[in-house]
Amino acid sequence: MKSRYWRDLPTATENPGRMQSDPHSRARHNRHRIEWPTLGVALVIYGGFLLVTLLFADLPLFVAAPLLSVLLTWYGSLQHETIHGHPTPDRRFNEMLGSLPLSLWIPYTVYRETHLRHHRHGGRRLTQVAYDPESFYLPTGELSRFGHLRRWIYRANCTLAGRLILGPALAVTSFWSGELRRVRSGDRRRLRIWARHSVGVCFVLAWTVGVCHISLWVYLVLIVYPSVSLNHVRSFAEHVADSDPRLRTRVVEAHPFWALLFLNNNLHIAHHAKPKMAWFQLPHAWHQMRAPALERGLVFAGGYREVMRKYLLRPYIRLDHDGG
Repeated sequence: MKSRYWRDLPTATENPGRMQSDPHSRARHNRHRIEWPTLGVALVIYGGFLLVTLLFADLPLFVAAPLLSVLLTWYGSLQHETIHGHPTPDRRFNEMLGSLPLSLWIPYTVYRETHLRHHRHGGRRLTQVAYDPESFYLPTGELSRFGHLRRWIYRANCTLAGRLILGPALAVTSFWSGELRRVRSGDRRRLRIWARHSVGVCFVLAWTVGVCHISLWVYLVLIVYPSVSLNHVRSFAEHVADSDPRLRTRVVEAHPFWALLFLNNNLHIAHHAKPKMAWFQLPHAWHQMRAPALERGLVFAGGYREVMRKYLLRPYIRLDHDGG
């Protein structure tokens, strides 16, 4: 069923017989469902990662590094699916499938908790600084307290070019500083999470650096950093502060390559309306929601090319807005 913040927006062509008949039987069916398309994606990602890392020294750097960056971005999309309960009814299996820290910088447990917090309150808290951990907004007036360089970085991050170049560094350092404060304040649970994460990082580096002889700096700078940039291509236009919570989410109707890379999370209105729906089901759900969203200007029908044309060097959001 649609989340509450979409209940007042009509979904054109919705067929109650297909979409909302017997929700209890649908829930029972989903609890026992194994989603083979998602397992197939996982197999390709893991197999591709192993193959490209093994052959890394034999491939041109300008081929191998981008391939791994794309695979890490795709893996991030897979992690997002596992966080929402896919592809099996077994939460432990799903977490195992998505918890290997290939991108190194964020523990899966923290990602899961913060992302699910992003989905709370039926969308009414999206973009609000105090509630939305995935928002780039700042409390009103805070920007004026920064120095000139920091103000420039934050403002540049509001453009697509800035988000791709500076966004990964800003996101990682902001996240790490917040996590460090929690650990230093005596949060023992967080410390245990980071200890487990460190074991996973050692495992990944033992393979990539120790076995495959990929330079650590190459892995960090030419593989991990660009993969975070690619993830920011998707997230850049997803949310905008607005007094009406229903108007805070956008959709980018992407080329099939980007749609597959992001596992249809670019259909972000559909994802927030139906967060438990599998990625391969979202296009059908979006088809039913598209007309009212298009009328309200919530759709980039020209895909990421349109986003780039409009906001490559132009700010997409205004920082000093709490989304209230």
